[in-house]
Amino acid sequence: MQPFTLNYARPAAELEVTTPYIYDSGLQLNVLMDGRIAARDFALLRELGTTTSTAGSKTHFDD
Repeated sequence: MQPFTLNYARPAAELEVTTPYIYDSGLQLNVLMDGRIAARDFALLRELGTTTSTAGSKTHFDD
């Protein structure tokens, strides 16, 4: 007998996501491709809601 949920379960669709910023380890900030600080780009923040990275999690246990 097959469990009920397996009749309806589908593999998760993989979304292709690209972020318009990268982490700069020298500045310890996310920067745009042109070198500007991502957190100062208000249009980007309105669209994405945040610019997150894992850098804080690696150095601070309370992030």
